[in-house]
Amino acid sequence: MFTAAGGAISSPCMGSILIVNGRVIDPASGHDAVADVAIEGGVVRAIGAGLSRGPADRVIDAGGMLVAPGLIDPHVHLREPGHEHKETIATGTAAAVAGGFTSVCCMPNTSPAIDTPEMVRFVYDRGERTGRCRVFPVAAATRGRLGEELAEIGLLDSAGAVAYSDDGDCVATAGMMRRVLMAVAATGKAFMQHCQDSTLTRGASMHAGAVSARLGLAGWPRVAEEVVIERDVMLNRGVGCRYHVQHLSSGGSVEIVRRARAGGQLVTAEASPHHLLLTDEACEGYDTSAKVNPPLRERADVEAIRAGVADGTITVLATDHAPHSADEKNLPFEESPMGMVGLETALGLYREALVETGAIDWPRLIALMTIEPARLCGLDRCGMGMIGVDGPGDVTVIDPEASWTVDPGTFAGRSRNTPFSGRRLTGRAVATIVGGRVAWEYTGRG
Repeated sequence: MFTAAGGAISSPCMGSILIVNGRVIDPASGHDAVADVAIEGGVVRAIGAGLSRGPADRVIDAGGMLVAPGLIDPHVHLREPGHEHKETIATGTAAAVAGGFTSVCCMPNTSPAIDTPEMVRFVYDRGERTGRCRVFPVAAATRGRLGEELAEIGLLDSAGAVAYSDDGDCVATAGMMRRVLMAVAATGKAFMQHCQDSTLTRGASMHAGAVSARLGLAGWPRVAEEVVIERDVMLNRGVGCRYHVQHLSSGGSVEIVRRARAGGQLVTAEASPHHLLLTDEACEGYDTSAKVNPPLRERADVEAIRAGVADGTITVLATDHAPHSADEKNLPFEESPMGMVGLETALGLYREALVETGAIDWPRLIALMTIEPARLCGLDRCGMGMIGVDGPGDVTVIDPEASWTVDPGTFAGRSRNTPFSGRRLTGRAVATIVGGRVAWEYTGRG
């Protein structure tokens, strides 16, 4: 088991695998060429043209496909413990490998919260016993995620927390936020902020704009996100914590992050598929599948977030996979919980939003889903997020031209809450290899 405290990566390896004829893209090293990849004993043994097929137990012909480091999602909600009717570590990781992800970092808004060393170890243990891919816990920064007392950051660090966040809630007060930044800075790890000033969003269930006015719903203004980022950037100037903005939704937020990075601050940010494609118009008809936190905003925000990805302001792509049961999502709009599932649709949606529009190319898209999140969570220190000899045998084979239709009825995860049902996508993972084991393969259906 890999932990932030050090240690080895478990290798659920089974025999040896040779991937042949694929375009091997490793953004960490800059490698981009047609080559073969040999995996044995859970690690990559060789990369090169014309490798011998003799020793391999399994040969995967990746002609016309992309061979990438295993995809990493640094922002998912696996709901275990406490909300297993929505998702579990077993079902969430089944969804992950179906989407091409070999590692996920799970948020601490469980019940109880992941705010003690025992809870961190619980996640690792459950991941080892029931997970289809690697699972890394992001620990709460405050006890119970209540924003009142600092969690035992040092002990959580020793237990293997890969980052810290009160995700689902913002660290509300400046005093506590400064204490969090100082404590997390001492670990060298990142603090991930859910940027929402709750005093500006009480009773709100969607973006404040023409659509919310037409639907008669209380609106959630952009400034509720932007003011938190501005505050935290100012607080962090004298601290130097690695500060990460989760699920950007506002064009104004992109500009704040851009200025902070230009000023030399240790600020990173992520974008989610839905904020790169959808607007608040998806909520028309009181469609709760499009109710998310932060909310879908307007076309100008979508374009600003895409521009932020294109110019390097936004360095990470993360799904914010947020499963909810059908009963919960079928409640009236104002009562329905916020969030949508994302692991199984992410790759095709990112292709549509970013590659098809010309914002970035495939190598950069792969970087945003591999080495960049690995660096954010410190997973690069043990070779994750890259394909290298003697590195982890975590590989995702992608068919960039595979055309398929989103059908929630076929999802491997426990929940089905997505506004993308019926959407025709191009590009998907066709094989997900975790520690030298084929954890998932696309059968061609859909």
